[in-house]
Amino acid sequence: MTYDDPIAALATPFGRSALAVVRCSGEGCLRLLAPAFSRPAALLEAESHTVLYGRLLDRTTATVVDELTAVVFREPRSYTGEDTVELVCHGSPVTIEAVLSLLRRLGFRAAEPGEFTLRAFLAGKLDLTQAEAVAELIDARTQRGRALALHRLSGSVAERINAVKARLVDITAAVEIHLDYPEEDSGEVEAPIDAVEAAMVDLQRLAATYATGRQLRDGAPVAIAGRTNAGKSSLFNLLLREDRSIVSEVHGTTRDYIEQGIEIHGVPISLYDTAGLRDTEEQIESEGIRRSEAIIEGAAAVLYLIDGADPQPEDERGRELGRVRELCPGAVIPIWNKIDLTQREAPRGFIALSSATGEGLQELKAVLREAVLPDGGSEDGAAVIESDRQRALIERAVAALGAVLEGLQQAMPLDLVAVDLQDALSALGEITGEVASAEILDAMFSKFCVGK
Repeated sequence: MTYDDPIAALATPFGRSALAVVRCSGEGCLRLLAPAFSRPAALLEAESHTVLYGRLLDRTTATVVDELTAVVFREPRSYTGEDTVELVCHGSPVTIEAVLSLLRRLGFRAAEPGEFTLRAFLAGKLDLTQAEAVAELIDARTQRGRALALHRLSGSVAERINAVKARLVDITAAVEIHLDYPEEDSGEVEAPIDAVEAAMVDLQRLAATYATGRQLRDGAPVAIAGRTNAGKSSLFNLLLREDRSIVSEVHGTTRDYIEQGIEIHGVPISLYDTAGLRDTEEQIESEGIRRSEAIIEGAAAVLYLIDGADPQPEDERGRELGRVRELCPGAVIPIWNKIDLTQREAPRGFIALSSATGEGLQELKAVLREAVLPDGGSEDGAAVIESDRQRALIERAVAALGAVLEGLQQAMPLDLVAVDLQDALSALGEITGEVASAEILDAMFSKFCVGK
């Protein structure tokens, strides 16, 4: 695979802005661009990491396209490892279109999605875990997600994978030496069971971080549920810090769920205000309740509200909480609401809250954060994966090592054990990109945005 022809693409969002960045890269890109730059000699002679001010000219019409700066990066000291120029132009859509149109006429090809990062990978500037971290950093929804993506970009996942690979290479070498020189065998080969088990544990721990990475990537669905008039919409508005949901003392006001994305202590959450749960013959309200139950079934957590100022009998409360716990696969957090209107103490296990004044809200946020992200998001700086591809390959490596372990324990022929070891190494090599096909690379980088 060779990618070295000159390409260009907008690297900032298309739209009205003060500035826009158009990235050009590839063999001969400086030579192609120079005739259209008002200072061609300066551009061709510029050292790496130099900023030049000038004008972009359309020689065919003798017009100025824009006044801009050209930031020069010489190979290999560039993002792609190739000669690269970033044109920082004015950010009006018409200017951006004019600049890109001129570059196409000069001989630049429009870059494919992720092609700049693909070239960086092919040039050895990044491995595949770091390349994926680039896209994850762009898509980060919270500060915690951003920090973890930067951690992966620095090579934290690759370090964990390479450490396991190094141990497996040592095991494989010992096995293959015995297979190649059986006549020098002085006895039975000591089975490296402990080393294989340690490698499996390391990989399983890394795979287990996917749940955290997925929550930080996609957000945790959280439903606010309870009887009608328990204060669900008030809590929804309180968490959003805006009057999004209608609040009324009329039972059954909320007929359908309302969804809004928020962030709580660094965790992205899709918050749902659901219809009040009660028995009703009214057709539209019944449909709203059915939809609410469907939301609860897919929730990572449910905030279940009880009206503390007008509490229901304890046995009814227990039955309804039991029903919600049956529906919800995640945590159910009982809340004793409207403490500003009653002197009744919250039952044990309930969070005391006033959705009107906000009293108890910080405790609720802390409990909710722990419920949807129980490991704290790996605050200790450990590597966290969020890539489906990486998780699948780690699981494949673990399965192969399981076969190795079984083979060693059962004293199977070492040539069979060696096949499973190679399968594990191959899976780990695919994670970092040491083993990669054109189809895998195309599938992965096609999900990137154009210009990155």
